[in-house]
Amino acid sequence: MARTKNNPNQNAAAAAPATQLEDLPPTDRLQRWRLVLGEPADASCGALSGGIRDVDQALAALYEQQKREDGGPRRGGLGNSSPNVSRWLGDIRRYFPSSVVQVMQRDAMERLNLRQLMLQPEMLESVQADVHLVADLISLSSVIPQSTKATARAVVQKVVDELMRKLEEPMRGAISGALDRSQRNRRPKHAEIDWHRTIRANLRHWQPEYRTIVPQTLIGYGRKARKPQREVVLCIDQSGSMANSVVYSSIFGAVMASLPAVDTKMVVFDTAVVDMTEKLDDPVDVLFGVQLGGGTDINGAVGYCQGLIREPRNTILVLISDLYEGGVEAGLLRRAHELVESGVQFITLLALSDEGAPAYDAQLAAKLAALGVPSFACTPDAFPQLMAAAIRRDDISAWAAAQGMKTSR
Repeated sequence: MARTKNNPNQNAAAAAPATQLEDLPPTDRLQRWRLVLGEPADASCGALSGGIRDVDQALAALYEQQKREDGGPRRGGLGNSSPNVSRWLGDIRRYFPSSVVQVMQRDAMERLNLRQLMLQPEMLESVQADVHLVADLISLSSVIPQSTKATARAVVQKVVDELMRKLEEPMRGAISGALDRSQRNRRPKHAEIDWHRTIRANLRHWQPEYRTIVPQTLIGYGRKARKPQREVVLCIDQSGSMANSVVYSSIFGAVMASLPAVDTKMVVFDTAVVDMTEKLDDPVDVLFGVQLGGGTDINGAVGYCQGLIREPRNTILVLISDLYEGGVEAGLLRRAHELVESGVQFITLLALSDEGAPAYDAQLAAKLAALGVPSFACTPDAFPQLMAAAIRRDDISAWAAAQGMKTSR
C-alpha cells in the first residue's frame, strides 16, 4: 500500500483519528487482501484491528455494500451529514497519497451522491482540490448558496493558480519560439539580438587567449510588429462532458491573451454562444461565467467565430468539442469548407484533458477531416506544442501522428 503524509484540514483533523499511515504496522499478504476484498473476507483472511481497521473503515464507507436493518443492500459510510463527510475526507487524506485521494473523491461523487454536500463550506474546505472538483463546482455554480460562493471561488482559484504555475511557462516558451522571426536585422538593439545565430555567425572570430568570441556581426530578430502576428480563436463546447476541457482551455486562453504577439479570443457555447474574450485576464471569472450542460449547436458557434476572423490566413481556429452536433450538420460542414478554403488553420480537439480517449461522433470527425480539419484528443502537456506547430504552419495531422495521437481521417 502506498504511504504518504498529508496535512488535512484542521477541522477534519480534529474529528479524525490521530493515526498516520506511516505510523501503522506493516501489513502482511492476508491483511492486504482483506483490505481489497472488504468485510466479507474476514473468515478467510482474518479480521483487522487497530489502525489498519481505521483504513478499512474509510474504504468501506465508499466501496463496501452493507446491509440495511430491513435486509436490503445499501452503500456504507458517510450518511447525509457534512461533518461525517468532512471527517471521511480528513481520514482518506491522512491514509492515502494525493493521487489516490482524488480518485476516491471522484468515486464518492458518483457512488454516494455528494453533489449536494459540496454546496456546504465545511465540505469545500475539507476537499482536496483538482480539475475534476473545479468542473463539479462550475457545473453547480448557479445553485451554490451565497454563503458558500466565496469558499467555492477560493477552491477554484487555488486549482487555477496551481495549473498556471505548471502550464504558463511551457505555453509562453512554445509560442514565443514559434513566432515568425524570419525577418532579421543587422543593427539590433540589445534586447533584439538572436544570440544563437550571432554566435554561429562569428565562430571564426574565436579568441583562444580570452576564451571568447568577438561578435563583429550582430543578428537580431525582426522588429516587433505593432499588431499581433497571429490570431487564435478558441471555440469551446460547454456541454457537461467537456467540463475538464473548459477548465484547461480557460487557463491556456488566459496565457495566450497575455502575449501581445497573439490576438486571442475565447467563445463558449451550448445552444447559445457566449464571447468570454473580455474576461480572459481572469480565468476564474471565465470559469464561473460558463454554464455546463445543455444542448450543442456547433454550427452556430463556428458561424459566430467565422464572423470574428479578420485575417483568415493569419488565424488559428481551435474547436474543442466531442462533435455531437445538435444543430445543422450540413451548415457546419459548409462553414468548415469555407474557413479552410480562406486559409484558416482549423483544428478540432475532441478533448483537452488528462483523461483517456474521449467518446465523440466519429462520423462527423471523419467528414471534417476530409475537408482538412483534423480531429484528435490532446493532453494539457501537449497543447503548447500543438499551438507552436500551428503557428509555424506545420502539417497538424503529421504533427499529431508523430506525438502518437490518433487523428480522424
